[in-house]
Amino acid sequence: MFSFQQLAQQTHAWLQQHTGSFTVLVECAIVAVFAITLFAVLGLVLVLLERKVAAHIQIRVGPNRVGPAGLLQTVADTLKLLMKEGLVPNLADKFLFNLAPFIVMMVAMLLLAPVAFARGIQIWDINIGVLYISAISSISVIGILMAGWSSNNKYAMLGAMRSGAQIVSYELSAGFSVLCIVVLSGSLRISDIIAAQENGWWIFKGHIPVLISFVIFIIAVTAETNRAPFDLAEAESELTAGFHTEYSGMRFALFFLAEYINIFIVCAIGATLFFGGWMPLHIAHWEGFNHVMDYIPSSVWFMGKTFALILLIMWFRWTFPRLRVDQLLTLEWKYLLPIGLFNLLLVAIIAIMGWHF
Repeated sequence: MFSFQQLAQQTHAWLQQHTGSFTVLVECAIVAVFAITLFAVLGLVLVLLERKVAAHIQIRVGPNRVGPAGLLQTVADTLKLLMKEGLVPNLADKFLFNLAPFIVMMVAMLLLAPVAFARGIQIWDINIGVLYISAISSISVIGILMAGWSSNNKYAMLGAMRSGAQIVSYELSAGFSVLCIVVLSGSLRISDIIAAQENGWWIFKGHIPVLISFVIFIIAVTAETNRAPFDLAEAESELTAGFHTEYSGMRFALFFLAEYINIFIVCAIGATLFFGGWMPLHIAHWEGFNHVMDYIPSSVWFMGKTFALILLIMWFRWTFPRLRVDQLLTLEWKYLLPIGLFNLLLVAIIAIMGWHF
């Protein structure tokens, strides 16, 4: 299978030759441009995809006026948000009010670092990649609480408190699901987890406990990203727009963009942990089949799996009704958390006994 590692090494050597001691600085700038470009493209694509998926599920057409088949609708929406004036309430804490959306966006950018987009394309293959993701993702709740409190708005504050309780609660179940894969792979490094699935993805060779982990993971990350049916932090019928009620213009656009980028990131992590990331579908001892699968580029495998999970989360939004706050927390603390704990014990037994394929 083609690897981008050789291309990366050649680029590094060329930069070292021409930039000397500034090589690392130039490489960081290139990575920053890549991340910002990826954010912009993903934001445009995912918002349009969401509206088209919603229209299809509800037997509607969706955006179909701006550009061919409505493809430029999100571009028009972006231009509108760029031109709108960003208002700050008189009694708001202006410093924290302006800082909050940037914190949420910075967390999303930091989470891109350990994600392997293809074979040889990874910003930072840190040896505690899974722990890094779990730690950094929990910081986003600070930005949300900051936005709700600094707005000096009761609806925004209530939405922020709901979001804080929701994210902190469901992080536990998501963490237990991730730990199941760490136990089976024997490593926290993302590249090692992908390599452990060379002879089969964990969703297939990890038996029923891994399937249970995947179901818990999808439910938990849907709640962590404040997506329906867990969108109580932004419940329009109760809280107007939740924690970003007072935001407008580009500040609102940052919150809106961060939500969709976070969806992409959690789906990318789910695809990496349970479906092998960029690793093709390999079956042990089926050399001919595996060789054919290797012809499909690794980036296609990764994006295909990630967008399949994104479509699943979008399907949730337009299928299930919103839960109440008590139902949301009951689902986590009375059902998902005990099941996740017991499931982790089962996975540990499977790993120790070597019962997985």
